[in-house]
Formats: sequence, C-alpha cells, structure tokens
Amino acid sequence: MRYLVTFLILLALGIGGYLFLPPHNSSISTNLYSNENIVSDLSNEIDSPISIKKLRSKVIESDLYKIEEKLSNGSNYERYIVSYKSEGEKVYALLTIPFESKPEGGFPAIIFNHGYIPPKNYSTTGNYASYVDYLARNGFVVFKIDMRGHGKSEGLATGSYFSSTYTIDLISALKSLQKSDVVNPERIGVWGHSMSGNLVLRSMLVNEDIKAGVIWAGAVFSYEDFGKYRISDSSYMARPSIQVASHPNRDTNPEIQKLREDSKNINFSSDYWKAISLTQNINYLKSPIQIHHAVDDYVVNVGYSRDLEKVLKDSLKNYEYFEYSSGGHNISGFNFTQAMERTVEFFKKNL
Repeated sequence: MRYLVTFLILLALGIGGYLFLPPHNSSISTNLYSNENIVSDLSNEIDSPISIKKLRSKVIESDLYKIEEKLSNGSNYERYIVSYKSEGEKVYALLTIPFESKPEGGFPAIIFNHGYIPPKNYSTTGNYASYVDYLARNGFVVFKIDMRGHGKSEGLATGSYFSSTYTIDLISALKSLQKSDVVNPERIGVWGHSMSGNLVLRSMLVNEDIKAGVIWAGAVFSYEDFGKYRISDSSYMARPSIQVASHPNRDTNPEIQKLREDSKNINFSSDYWKAISLTQNINYLKSPIQIHHAVDDYVVNVGYSRDLEKVLKDSLKNYEYFEYSSGGHNISGFNFTQAMERTVEFFKKNL
C-alpha cells in the first residue's frame, strides 16, 4: 500500500509539472532571451564567424607584404602594387610611400577599404584614385586593399555584413604593415566607405592596434538598422551563390535570411544578435572614430550614421560626426574637399 501511495504521488507531480510547462511557442522563447542574465550567459556560446568575441579570440597573422610591381609616381609619393597573405590567400593592395624623409619610428599609415563594387568591375588603381591621392599627398603611407575576390586577389568575395573574410583581410594587412620598416606600427589607422564602414568599426572592435578610424557613408552597425533602412545596391538584389553561402567565414544562421524577409519580427535583443552586433559591442571601441554622411545619399540612408552617432554619444566614446547637405553616396562635389580636409586633420591628430 505504501508503494502504491508513493507511486500515485510521483505520478501526480509528473503530470502537474507537465501541465504547468508553457506550450512550445516562438514568442515565449523570444521573451526568455530578453532576460539580461540569460543573454550574458549565452552570448559566449554563439558559434558565428562574425561574433565579435570569437573574432577577438582568433589569431590573425601575416608576413611583410611583397612588392609585385613599381608604378609611376604620384605628385610627392611612390606607388607600388604589393601582396600579402590573409588566411593563406594572396591579397593584393596599392601601396603609396611619401618621398619625404622617414620620420623617427616610421610614417603614419592608413589602411584604405573600398565599398561594394561588383568584383568584375573593380580596379586596383582606378577605383578611389582621388581619395587615395589626397591622403598620400598629405604624408601618409596608404595601403588600399583589394578584398578577396577583387582584382587579382585570391579567394571569394563573401561580403562584409555577414562574413568575417574582409575583417580578416584588414587585420592581416595591419599585421603586414606593422612589419614594414617605413611604417610606424603604433600609428596605423583605417578608412572605409559604404560597406567598409561596417568593416572599419568591426575591425576596431576586434583589434586595438588600430589607432583611429574614419567612415564615409557607412552601413549596417546594429543589423536592426538594416531592417529599418535597407541598402540600395546590387549586392542585395540576389541571394549569394552556393559557393559564397557555404564559405566557412560566412554566417549561415537562418536569422540572417529572416533579416532580409521579415525583420519586423526579429528580437534584436536575443543572444545571437547581441553577439554579432557592432553597436551592442561598442564597449570594445578604444580608439577615436570619425563619421561622414551626406543627407542626399540614396544608396546608404543617413539614418545608419545618425543611429551610430547616438550610440557613440550615449557610450561616451571619442568621435566626430559630420553631415553634408549634398554629395550623394560618395560625398562628391564641393563637399568632397571639406570631408577630405576633415579626414586628414583627424588622422594627423590621432596617428
């Protein structure tokens, strides 16, 4: 009899426990992730190639760049095509070196990162020629990367927003430049346009050897902002190829496709989005950053930069923010000169 009573009690407890379990419902699961303690505990377990913590723990190295070709000189600087290794892939770059005598410790350097350009249309010396020339004429070593899959660079063009490839290319370039006897390894900054605004900020969160960053018309800093503003360029007109989508550096989490198709129903406070968001990891930003955006930019909405500026301000970060009434996506016309002057002044002050 005693055993029967015990059995009935256990059975009642088991049924009662089952009855009081919440039904399987996605909205309940989402709400659970809003608990800050749970997010904190789970964020370390996110296995994403673009997780900020995962990238910070990744060992990225590269040897000194190799000169591939001597080009004609600029007005007061030498030009070379060089190459370096990034995850074993050969990446090409345009290198400029001032004619003037090398200062003690070496020249300050800027790693220059191009925006989205269809890889088949990309040119090492053609694209961004006026931007590179302006920086080079002002006494900086400029290292303009041909991201993987662009120009002669090996590998696949996997994008910046959902892949770590370009971040690794940038940090590999940093490691390569730090081995150069013409560059001061403590005075290296980064410049990025459009897609590479995302790349610049991500790299600054990952590697604190980057001493200053400048973003022109940058995009996708929180992923929630992508849901709000989208981007009007051909990189979002079609799904990536199977080869690109299956690349180990590219995040394949189904939440990303949901971002494209149903962003209004995403909980951006979940552990996954917190792990990959740049703005939610802004505590890792240690170096000053400068932002430029034209309000008539019809490719990348100025809202991206305004939202980032608010985060930087609320987080008490060292930053400068400039808006322009015209100039479009490239901040062209008379505002180009002012934006470049501010860029040069910022780099001279912080490198």
